[in-house]
This record gives sequence, C-alpha cells and structure tokens, in this order.
Amino acid sequence: MRILINTANFAAHFDRKVKALTQYDIGIYGLKDKQYVYNFESGREFFEELEQDLIQNGHFKTHLTIDKSATMLILNFRIEGVVELVCDRSLENFEEPIDLTEKLILKFGDHDEILAEDIELIRHETVRINVAQYIFDFIALSLPMKKLHPRFRTEEDEEEDGLLVYQSTDEPEEQQDDADSSDNGEVDPRWAALQKLKGKE
Repeated sequence: MRILINTANFAAHFDRKVKALTQYDIGIYGLKDKQYVYNFESGREFFEELEQDLIQNGHFKTHLTIDKSATMLILNFRIEGVVELVCDRSLENFEEPIDLTEKLILKFGDHDEILAEDIELIRHETVRINVAQYIFDFIALSLPMKKLHPRFRTEEDEEEDGLLVYQSTDEPEEQQDDADSSDNGEVDPRWAALQKLKGKE
C-alpha cells in the first residue's frame, strides 16, 4: 500500500513549523560582554509546534534580557498573557492569566548538562540557543496543579481549607512530621514530569 503525500502542503506545513520555532533562536557565538534585549509575541502556533498536550492555545508576550559575560549567560524572563486550559471538573475551556518573572543561568563548559532547575552547562562552542522550551517550561510550572474554571475556585478553596483543618486535628503528630519532612525534600512533581519528557526527546 502506497501513501501519497501532497509534497507542496507538507513543505508548507514544515516551513511554518520551522519558522514558528526558529524565531526563538538567539545567536550567542561572538557576542560581546554586555546586556541584550529581546521581545517575543506568541500564540497558538507556539503551543502546537512544541508537540505537548498540556496547553493548546494562548497569547502572551515575553520580555527577555541576556547579560553576557566570559563565563556565563544570565537570562531574565518576564512573561505576561493568558493560556487556554481545560477545566478538570467541567471540561470547559477557560483562560488562565500568566504573569511571571524567571531567571536562568547558562554557564559555559565542555559539555551540556542540567545542574539545577535554573542552572545549565552549555558548550563553549555553542552557536545559538533556542528559548522556546524554557518559556514553555516556566509557563507550565506556574499553572495550578488542579485546573479549575474560575467559578469553581471559591468552592475548591473551601474544600481544601476544610481538609487541612481535618488533617491538622485528627492526624497523629508523627505522621504530620513525616509529611512535612517529605514535602521539604521532594522535587516539584511538575518539574520532574517535564524533565522526564525532555529525557525522551
């Protein structure tokens, strides 16, 4: 069985995909040691081309400053806008506002490695970086664990408050201490999930 492909349509789609992501490319090779400023405006294509299922649509602006030195790049992100989510309870679409400031440090080294959530090693000879995945990760990590339409949130907050009161009065102290210690030592599960996704690429 032969599969016929409309090469013109395929090429056009591939070209749009490449353009949608390459606008987040930043050439860093040969940059002088000073600050650089970049601005991006993103919409539905941004989420579609990243091939993920968490966010399907949205519109936001990113203001990025990069401070270049001989040993590192310091990236400061300011992201503002809205993303479209699906309510876990009613399955309705709703808009979630985003307004966040994040910092990322890229240190020059002899290999690529993630050292921490906000620190990475990149090779000295790296020609360019693409900040699209960083922007998406920051947005994804800022979202609530439970995605609820705004009209459900007051009710949900009351339920959670009641649950906390119940736990604080009826749960043994030893059990609470264990829970507290585990909370302090655990990595944010949303970050862990994103790291797993990156490992599969």
